[in-house]
Amino acid sequence: MIPRLLARIGLDSPELRAWAWYDCANSAFWCTIVVAVFPPFFSTYAADGLDRAAATERYGWTTTLAVTIVALIAPVLGALADHRAMKKALLAGCIAVGVAATAAMAAIDRGEWVFAAVLFLIGNVGVASSLIFYDSLLPHVARSDQLDRASTAGFAVGFLGSGLLLVLNLAWIVSPATFGLSSSIAGIKLSFISVAVWWVLFSIPLFRRVPEPPAVIAPPGHGGILRTAFAGAWHTFQELRGQRDAFLMLVAFLLYNDGIQTIIRMGPIYGAEIGIDQNAQIAALVLVQFIGVPFAFLFGAAAGRVGPRPTLYVALAVYVVITLLGYVMTTTWQFFVLAGLVGTVQGGSQAISRSVFARMIPKHKSSEYFGFFAVFEKFGGIFGPALFSASVSISGSSRSAILSVVVFFVLGAIVLRRVDIARGQAQAAAIDRAMA
Repeated sequence: MIPRLLARIGLDSPELRAWAWYDCANSAFWCTIVVAVFPPFFSTYAADGLDRAAATERYGWTTTLAVTIVALIAPVLGALADHRAMKKALLAGCIAVGVAATAAMAAIDRGEWVFAAVLFLIGNVGVASSLIFYDSLLPHVARSDQLDRASTAGFAVGFLGSGLLLVLNLAWIVSPATFGLSSSIAGIKLSFISVAVWWVLFSIPLFRRVPEPPAVIAPPGHGGILRTAFAGAWHTFQELRGQRDAFLMLVAFLLYNDGIQTIIRMGPIYGAEIGIDQNAQIAALVLVQFIGVPFAFLFGAAAGRVGPRPTLYVALAVYVVITLLGYVMTTTWQFFVLAGLVGTVQGGSQAISRSVFARMIPKHKSSEYFGFFAVFEKFGGIFGPALFSASVSISGSSRSAILSVVVFFVLGAIVLRRVDIARGQAQAAAIDRAMA
């Protein structure tokens, strides 16, 4: 019975299960550090002595710088991984950098906002860069017919693991005396250490079970490692432009992911503006994590039955509904309803996007292609918040600005309609055969 269940959810091999555990490993950083615990810690403790607006500005610039760094280095790192068979080695390096920065956050003292910002920057670069190599391993551990289920299963495992750790972290922070801690700050710092340990612990299966894919032969005339990497990245970009469907998928993802990231990033600010207190927002985040588990699996099953593109259309339609309901939202219970709706589609939409792109790229250059996927993903968090902020400036209200997000889901769906997945998959297979 268990083997049959594992096969249905896309985790029927030891390699796939080991691969999926890394979603659990890195999701703890995104959930506890990026979303729930570090932002208020930075604002009220690390940036003590600065006014709240200045603290928010410095935090925002740190996030922007981290996104920019990853976008700049991702294609080169991807090319290096493919040309030198270094996916797992570079993944290990990114984990080491991110884990060290996360653990060091426990040493941040009151008012040390520069130290805190530097560690947050390094941790973000480490975790975001690690996903280039993690995502690029997907087409090597999963068959074509497993990609959607395996990708969504990874997100489900990540939601479950990070949600459980977040609950424990919040317990330390809310009731420190129960756990023998001196204060909430001690609970926060312990949560940083727990994320670092969690990250390492759940990374181990991937390194033990997932084999390193073979290297791509470097083009004649290319010398050192960096020269090869830069040349490989440029060549892959030129190649990607010629793969119409894979490139259109990236454009579609850029558009609708802008809407998704705007809801994730601006949702708490919008909620606070209409009177949703911080405790309710944290509880809503926990709700998103646990609702995301079964719905991620459901999206994987749906993609297998009706196809990944119709499944993505459903997710985008739900996001449009979320945006429209957000416009009329006035109460805490409505905020929880919206959080529940976000939980139904957040993991599934991102997982199916990953698996669709994975099936339309040459396997032997998966890291290079996912390096560009990382670029589009990172820039997918810039335009939406910018349009939201501009709308607030024009209208004077976040309530009107929230409607501007709908345009990203509509435009993303329009571009997605032009993606021929089967054609893109055939083109990628032809490139792989040419290299054989």
